[in-house]
Amino acid sequence: MTSVPFRSTAGLYFGNRDARSLFEFGLCLVTTISLSIAAATSFAAGPGQPVVARVEMKFATGEEVVDVISKGDLLTVVEDRGDDYVIVTHDGTRGAVDKVNAVELAESTGIYTELIKEFPNEGRYYTLRASAWWALGKQDEALEDFNTAIDKGYKAAHAYSSRGLFMAARGEHAAAIEDYDTALKIDPDDITPMINRAAVHMGQGEYEKAIADYTTALEVRKNNAALLRQRAIAYKAAGQYDKAIKDFDMIVDANAEDVAAIMGRGYIRFQQQEFAAAAADFSAALELNDEDPVAWNNRGYNRYQLGKAEAALEDYDRAIELAPNYALAHQNRAWLLATAEDESQRNPTAAIESAEKACEINAYGNIGDLSALAAAYAAAGQFKDAVGWQEKVVEIAPADVKTFAEKMLTRYRNEKPYISDPVAAEKAEREAAEAVAQAEAEKKNEAAIKEAAAKLEREAKNNAKGEIEVE
Repeated sequence: MTSVPFRSTAGLYFGNRDARSLFEFGLCLVTTISLSIAAATSFAAGPGQPVVARVEMKFATGEEVVDVISKGDLLTVVEDRGDDYVIVTHDGTRGAVDKVNAVELAESTGIYTELIKEFPNEGRYYTLRASAWWALGKQDEALEDFNTAIDKGYKAAHAYSSRGLFMAARGEHAAAIEDYDTALKIDPDDITPMINRAAVHMGQGEYEKAIADYTTALEVRKNNAALLRQRAIAYKAAGQYDKAIKDFDMIVDANAEDVAAIMGRGYIRFQQQEFAAAAADFSAALELNDEDPVAWNNRGYNRYQLGKAEAALEDYDRAIELAPNYALAHQNRAWLLATAEDESQRNPTAAIESAEKACEINAYGNIGDLSALAAAYAAAGQFKDAVGWQEKVVEIAPADVKTFAEKMLTRYRNEKPYISDPVAAEKAEREAAEAVAQAEAEKKNEAAIKEAAAKLEREAKNNAKGEIEVE
C-alpha cells in the first residue's frame, strides 16, 4: 500500500486579498519608473511562484496610482500571458508586469546585493538575498545573510520564521524551533511559524506536539483542509486512527471531490483492517480519477484481503497498465499469483515474472520484492532458487522480521511452499505428525494385543488337548 505523502508547510508567505475583490478590481496599468534595464534571460515562472522586481514600478488606474512596486519586491505570479505576468503584490494588488522587469528568485542575488550596498543597514534585504542564496543551494551564504539581518536589528517575525525554515531544511531542528518560537512571540497572530514548527515536530517523531500545533492553528483557520490533512497525518503517525479518520471525514464532507483525503482515509481504514471500507474509499477515488495507478493498486490489495483474488488481479493489471514501472503493483501481483488460496488462481510462472520485474525496478534492493521472488520460485517447485533468494532476504532483513525470514528459509530448504504463518504451520505439522505417530502406535498396540490374545487362545487349546490325552 502506498500512504499519502507528508509535506511540511514551508516557503515564502505572500499576503493576498479576497479573490473576488481582486477580479472585480481588474488589472492595473504598470508604469516603469527606471528604464535602465540590462537584457534579461527569458524564463517562465508558473502560477504561485515568486518573482523579483528588477526596477521600481507603479500600478495605476487612469491618473490614480494604487500601488508602488519597489526594486527587489517579491511578487506572486498568477498567470503567464506570454510577454508579461499577471501578478499579485504583497499588499494584494493585482496587475500585469513585463517579463523583462522581473526575474526568478534564484537569479535575484545581484539585485539584492545592489540594494544592500545602497542601504547597508536595511536587514530586510539581507533576508531576501538569503532566500535567493537558498534557491541557488548556497547554504552557507544564506545562513550568513539571515544572521546578519538579525544582528543588524531586523527583528521582524518573518526574519526568524524564514531562518527557521532554513534551519529545518539543514536538519538543525532545535535551532528551527527556537526561531519559530521567537517569531510567534513577536507576532502571535501569524500562525505560519506554528504550522512550520508542527512540521519539525513531525520530522522528529514528536507527534503529540505536532497535533497540538495543528489544533491551535485550526482555531484560527477553522476547517482549513490543508491543516486538517496534516493533523490527520499526525494522528495516523501517533496511532490515533479514529481521530485521523474524523479529520479526513471533515475534509470530504466539505469537498466530496478531495481525492487526497479519500485516499488518506482509505489507507487508514486498511491499517485498521477495515478492508471493505478501505476498498470503498479507493473505489470512490477512482470514480474521481480512474487514471491513478496507486488507487488501483490499493483497491486491489484490499480486495485480495477480502478474498476477491480475481478482482484484485484485475486492479493490479490496470495499475501496471497505467504505470508499467510501478514496482509495488508488480510485487502485489506476484504474491497473489504465487500464494492464492484457490489453486486455480495460482500461476507460479507469471508470479516469477512479476516478482523479477519488481526486483529490476528497485535494483534488487527491496526486501518485499525479493521475498515475493523467493515465494514465487517455491510455488513453482524450484526450491533451489527459492532458497538462494530467501538467503538474500535473511541477509538484509531488519531485526523485527529476521526471525520470520529465517523460518521461511527453513521451509524452502525443506521443499515446502510459502505460508503466511510459519509458526502456526509448524505447530499444525507437528500436531499432524504426532497424530499420525499416535495412530500408528495405537494400531501397532492393537495388533500386539490381538496377537497376544490369539497366542493365549492357542496355548489354552493346546493345554486342553494335553489334558484330554493324559486322561
